Amino acid sequence: MSKFYTGSARYAVMDVIVIGGGIVGLSAAYNLATRGADVTLFEKGSLGAGSTARAAGGIRSQFSTPVNVELSLASKPVWDSFESEFGVDIGLRKTGYLFLARSEETAEQFEANVRMQQRCGADSRVLTPEAATEYCPGLDPEPFARATYNPDDGIADPNLAVQGYAGAAQEAGVEIQTGTAVTDIYRDSGRVTGVQVQGENGTAEHDCTFVVNAAGVWAPELGAMAGIDLPISPRRRQIAVVDPSQAVEESVPLTIDLETGSYFRPERDGIALVGGHFEANPDPEQNPDRFDDDMDIDWAANAVERAAEYTDYFGPETRIRRGWAGLYAVTPDHHPVIEESVPGPVTAAGFSGHGFQHAPATGEVVAELVTDGEASLVDVSVLDSDRFERDEGLTEQNVA
Repeated sequence: MSKFYTGSARYAVMDVIVIGGGIVGLSAAYNLATRGADVTLFEKGSLGAGSTARAAGGIRSQFSTPVNVELSLASKPVWDSFESEFGVDIGLRKTGYLFLARSEETAEQFEANVRMQQRCGADSRVLTPEAATEYCPGLDPEPFARATYNPDDGIADPNLAVQGYAGAAQEAGVEIQTGTAVTDIYRDSGRVTGVQVQGENGTAEHDCTFVVNAAGVWAPELGAMAGIDLPISPRRRQIAVVDPSQAVEESVPLTIDLETGSYFRPERDGIALVGGHFEANPDPEQNPDRFDDDMDIDWAANAVERAAEYTDYFGPETRIRRGWAGLYAVTPDHHPVIEESVPGPVTAAGFSGHGFQHAPATGEVVAELVTDGEASLVDVSVLDSDRFERDEGLTEQNVA
């Protein structure tokens, strides 16, 4: 709980600066504005043009830690009602997620994960590999020991979700300024008092009571301005768009061979997305300001070959259409930092590839931290930045 929380209202007037116009920042801005805060959002580029625009669009409850499951379950009602609430059809398709385990050790961990997910309220279940072929008919069950499946998992379009949140945020009174970078954060006696920005019209200063750092891979740079050390690193991930050898029905779930890192999912009109990370050095850091977002064709060929090893959908006839690369904002334990880091700066970054799907709950939690001084939707106390020094062993295993 914040030391500045008084039990009723933290401040008579809350001027909040949100840094970052991806899905997390927009959700935070919208939720803050609906709670009565005076919100300005600054985005150095265009809305959603960072990691959000390059996300695969997955929405799932099958994580290995309770806090990630709870963030998913708190986000799903928003995704389910998004069109009616925000007026934008995000193309939500609940075709499920199918996780595959090759070793008995991983299979046992899958079973423990499902028990935990069910305790949290998720509709996850353990399957035999043969039963998994009922959901993914092209799957070869032979290499696998166990599978897990949740029919309430699915996919949606991140870019359409950005449009919905941006429109709703503006209607709620949020001032959105794109092409405007935050270049400094001002503090007085440890508290945040304002920011400096650089845009097309030059340099300007803005007073505020709170700053929300939702800058994704740029979050450590913004954190340093406020005196906060954030162990978040940018990691390159790629997706290939392919014409499969055999049509992947749209009912097939997003399927993940967890131990090899390979995954695929159907798109519309017989197209499939194929992804994974299996380089010799799978996590080289990238400079987000000089990032190459073009897909590597050798990687794409490798990704298709990997998927062909355990499904009938891909093979020599598969044609690679196009693809793209994006950046994960990764922490050492693959969990975000969500906290009021010091009086005034609230951090919501480092989602390690899960920011899109957890954005609805994260935005609500950020609004609670700012307006109430503590989170009640989901207990995010385990996601504070001090956990890395405590070494509490909070590690997400279900990462694709």
